Amino acid sequence: MAAAAAGAEEEAAAATTTTAEEERRREGARESEGECGDEGDSDSSADGEDEEKENEAEIQRLEEQLSINAFDYNCHLDLIKLLRQEGELVKLRRARQKMSELFPLTEEIWLDWLKDEIRMASESTDREKVYELFERAVKDYICPEIWLEYAQYSIGGIGQEGGIEKVRSIFERALTAVGLHVTKGTAIWEAYREFENAILETVQPAAGSIPSPEQQQTLCAQLEKIHTLFRRQLGLPLLDMEATYAEYEEWSEDPIPEAVIKNYKKALQQMEKSKPYEEALLVAETPKLAEYQAYIDFEMKAGDPARIQLIYERALAENCLVPDLWARYNQYLDRQLKVKELVLSAHDRAVRNCPWTVGLWNRYLLAMERHRVDHQIVSENFEKALNAGFIQATDYVEIWQAYLDYLRRRVDFTQDSSKELEELRSAFARAVDYLKQEVEERFSESGDPSCTIMQNWARIEARLCNNMQKARELWDSIMTKGNAKYANMWLEYYNLERAHGDTQHCRKALHRAVQCTSDYPEHVCEVLLSLERIEGTLEDWDAAVQKTENRLARVNEQRVKAAEKEAALVKQEEEKAEQRKQARAEKKASKKAKKMKPGDKRKVEDDDDGEWGQEEEAEQPSKRHKGDGDSTRAEEEVEDMEVETGLFGRSTPMRPAASSKQKEKAAASRKDTPRVLHDSAKDNVTVFVSNLSYSMADPEVKLKELFESCGEVVEIRPIFSNRGTFRGYCYVEFVDEKSALQALGLDRRIVEGRPMFVSPCVDKNKNPDFKVFRYSTALEKHKLFISGLPFSCTKEELEEMCKAHGNVKDIRLVTNRAGKPKGLAYVEYENEAQASQAVLKMDGLTIKENVIKVAISNPPLRKFPDKPEAGRASQSMVPRQIYGARGKGRTQLSMVPRALQRQSNLVTKAENGMVQNSPATSSAATEEPKKMSNADFARMLLEK
Repeated sequence: MAAAAAGAEEEAAAATTTTAEEERRREGARESEGECGDEGDSDSSADGEDEEKENEAEIQRLEEQLSINAFDYNCHLDLIKLLRQEGELVKLRRARQKMSELFPLTEEIWLDWLKDEIRMASESTDREKVYELFERAVKDYICPEIWLEYAQYSIGGIGQEGGIEKVRSIFERALTAVGLHVTKGTAIWEAYREFENAILETVQPAAGSIPSPEQQQTLCAQLEKIHTLFRRQLGLPLLDMEATYAEYEEWSEDPIPEAVIKNYKKALQQMEKSKPYEEALLVAETPKLAEYQAYIDFEMKAGDPARIQLIYERALAENCLVPDLWARYNQYLDRQLKVKELVLSAHDRAVRNCPWTVGLWNRYLLAMERHRVDHQIVSENFEKALNAGFIQATDYVEIWQAYLDYLRRRVDFTQDSSKELEELRSAFARAVDYLKQEVEERFSESGDPSCTIMQNWARIEARLCNNMQKARELWDSIMTKGNAKYANMWLEYYNLERAHGDTQHCRKALHRAVQCTSDYPEHVCEVLLSLERIEGTLEDWDAAVQKTENRLARVNEQRVKAAEKEAALVKQEEEKAEQRKQARAEKKASKKAKKMKPGDKRKVEDDDDGEWGQEEEAEQPSKRHKGDGDSTRAEEEVEDMEVETGLFGRSTPMRPAASSKQKEKAAASRKDTPRVLHDSAKDNVTVFVSNLSYSMADPEVKLKELFESCGEVVEIRPIFSNRGTFRGYCYVEFVDEKSALQALGLDRRIVEGRPMFVSPCVDKNKNPDFKVFRYSTALEKHKLFISGLPFSCTKEELEEMCKAHGNVKDIRLVTNRAGKPKGLAYVEYENEAQASQAVLKMDGLTIKENVIKVAISNPPLRKFPDKPEAGRASQSMVPRQIYGARGKGRTQLSMVPRALQRQSNLVTKAENGMVQNSPATSSAATEEPKKMSNADFARMLLEK
């Protein structure tokens, strides 16, 4: 106890002399600054003044930013850091106070704040303020370090009245809060025992003296306190339990009771079960969500509420900005523990950490109503929710609906009028105005296009208040907001009139519905006829039949006109497509005509309409990536633009002659290689690789080096054209399915300057429901879409800019099929809060003279044009030209103009289906005629 008392006195002395020491340090700092100023040059002092001015300007900017958006978490952190650096203690305390009112502070922020306040505390009144600050700190998160600091600080006030009991009370609260913490709880137990041992030293009788009965009683009571602490600790599964047990054996003069040993062994077994989860947390990287979730599931099966609560709190201390984790924790507390203070505290911390999540606010309102919190407090928290800054218009509709439900449950509808009913009606009116003005101004939409809030208001007026006139006024307002064209809206109103109104208003509503509905007019007409069949007179029936027939006739006429217009547009698009196709063909022909000179020899090409071409199409999977058609056309253009052979067999290529000859030899060797069709039975061990460079040399060798990292490769089969040139795609077959699945991870890998596409090898004809990987097209609140980036912007530069606003998990620069940047990017943050802050700070920034736009990723829905019918498509396709057995060959020396030569070389069909060459190519008649394909025979029969 003497050591503890001495420590307490030293701490108190240090607290009382803090101000004087600070003044001396400041004077010393000023003197040293003066000496350095005398010795240093003017540049260093100028630099210091510039830095101070920059900090002051930055502090002013941060304060202005917080005045605009008080929920900017990172801005609060930056401001506190700068103020602490500048020594602005008054402003620092104010900044921390404002941040703590909006957000629960992390352990590091609280410890810094507490240490600063402890250094400045000099009087007993200041000590009470520090106690209040500790009480606020332990409510934000369950942090062993803060509780330990709290207990140790309280020992400094042991000399005050009731000081020992206050210390014990704080220690007991600390044990309740964090005593079960497997890795850090032991420190609290040991500090508590050390304190009690210090008390024991003070009650020990002096050596050689005989204690009085009162002293003996006090001594025994103190010893029992320490025994109790040991026994309580040994019954809990904590780290280093063996050391605690050994310490107890050494300290205790009596043998350890059997009950304590039994509890110790039981706790030791439980510790062994928990150890794998603790070890997983120890080696895992932040945020450790999966590891914590596994630990939570383990504790949920065990069913100890205190341990479940503690593991949830540990997970939230490291993942305080994960709304789903807060939602699961609050759900557990609402359904299992149901302790008012504990439940409401958790809900309050949840909305302070994640104020942008409307679901947490809804659960908080329900929890306050469930625990009968004062109506004024509920209303104040609802107003905080409205100012939380939701990122969707529908979120405001949801929070308004939750609050209106709460107000409705407070009303006693057996009374004709009450204060609660008037408050409910005024809240409905305010909600409608708020969505129309505030929300629509911010999001360009109210978030409630079908007017669900007004519908609920009308139902309450009609069913609970018996005020059908007010309900009709509300429905009239609903219909004027663009809902009159929807049949379901009219039928909803009709059902309300049917239940609480009269037949006259039902008939009037259905007549208006028949006139206005544009989506399902037949259904509305049927309801009107059903009403008149049951309750109407003959005149009512005749009027209904006439009205419905006229309306349906107009609807059918409009639909016919719309169909004709659509058909005309489709025909117009087809004509435009045909014109573009003809223009491309003419342009292509003109380019060829310019390159060919009289006397040149045309390169001999293989027949494009033979069985080889069919095999190639069979080898290609039915599922193609977007843009495959464009790449095929590009390939054909490259092949058609090859430089032709000169008069003496020498070519004039753009590349060196040696490499060209090597390519020709390689192509010739591949041309003679027999084609092997893909075996669909091996789809599970095969991947399809596309978008490769056509100029890739030895694709088998190049790709084998790449894919061998995924597993043993059986075969790499590149696909070549009839002339032996690489088509840009291939099949890669592995030994097992695991390697094929791992190879899918190489998708979008850059190979020779182009992104390589790797997809599963699946036949869409056999598996029509199969879908390849697609990036998400739904709203992702934690991901940003950035446009307007300079093409020279790299991933590293963008990451450096984005990580200043939060933890960046992934960055994807959007490129075209050739790997060239498109000035777009997706940036994924760890949570929604960081993404929201990044939008506020980065939108409109200038990067390399480009102004970027930043928004939450929410891609618009794609509108796919209707596919033309198969028959129509097959008719519009131009049949390939059929050449002779030697293809599009020419004689060695040609003196005939090219245009006349094409006319003289046109092929003709014989009666037996064989191709007959013209006299100009009679020298080729002795060669073996070309084999006919199924398509050739079908075309021949049609021509007959």
